Amino acid sequence: MRAVVIHAEKDLRVEETRTPELGPLDVRVRIKAGGICGSDLHYYLHGGFGTIRVREPMILGHEIAGIVEAVGAEVSRVAPGDLVAVNPSRSCGRCRYCQTGQQQHCLDMLFYGSAMRFPHVQGGFREQLVIEERQAVKLPAHIGAAQAAFAEPLAVCLHAAKRAGPLLGKRVLVTGSGPIGVLTVVAVRAAGAGEIVVTDVVDGPLPIALKMGATTAINVMSEPDRLKADYGADKGSFDVMFEASGNQHALTGAFDVVRPGGVIVQIGVGGNFTLPMNVVVAKEFELRGSFRFHEEFDWAVALIASGRIDLSPLLTASIPIARAVEAFDLAADKSKAMKVQLAFD
Repeated sequence: MRAVVIHAEKDLRVEETRTPELGPLDVRVRIKAGGICGSDLHYYLHGGFGTIRVREPMILGHEIAGIVEAVGAEVSRVAPGDLVAVNPSRSCGRCRYCQTGQQQHCLDMLFYGSAMRFPHVQGGFREQLVIEERQAVKLPAHIGAAQAAFAEPLAVCLHAAKRAGPLLGKRVLVTGSGPIGVLTVVAVRAAGAGEIVVTDVVDGPLPIALKMGATTAINVMSEPDRLKADYGADKGSFDVMFEASGNQHALTGAFDVVRPGGVIVQIGVGGNFTLPMNVVVAKEFELRGSFRFHEEFDWAVALIASGRIDLSPLLTASIPIARAVEAFDLAADKSKAMKVQLAFD
């Protein structure tokens, strides 16, 4: 079968690889759709991120969905023909964090398409994938694989929303309107936020954010003073801020509009930030990180399966696996693309 393999910076190849054998508790999935994530792009554009580097050929991809082809003798959760979203997170279930409900911090985590450990964990951008039964989460067939493949990034945003605490009626700011920022809008809207303001430095994604539930969208590059002018009175208006760009200036630039005691959830992964700690102290901010997900993957699938949300506005293009390099180049151009998926038919 074919797979999308990263060898080094800008060295992405479509290669043949073998299909593993099926164990009694395993499920073989014919992958239909795979979303290109920011981490996939880091491997493609830079050969890694931070201190994490690609040290051996690695199949990319963790936003994946497909059709069950075969199941092991002891599998009962899914059956051949089912549409499933694949949970790419395989926690050990035994370590101290798994035992206390923090599986996303598992000490022996196997997360698809990750070079954080060596040998690397091979990813899901391949025509056939053998997974554990617990990783296969069923959806109604009419939903389609393209929507199902949004389960993983939506789960990230549902976890971030949970990290923020109760959101019912709250005034929320989301900085960065890429896929994670816009899916954060979806998550906080589902949680009952009263007002959702989204910012970015380009116009392109802002209409999509509005379509997905934001009440206001601001280009802080073309209107640098608007955010503070509209929301800076009385030490700030927002109860909760989600920083989804991974940019230091997006974080600190919004400190004036977050009210004292406000919660700031950092989702975007950037480099080392320098923070004005005097402001953090004086306004008694609660700064919280948000990393991956666990039970939120099932929540994301349930939300997609319910039909309450339509994520198709986020999908810019679906490109055949044979044109993987073209797909990655398009996904890297944020002026043209929101979410690009690989098609495996």
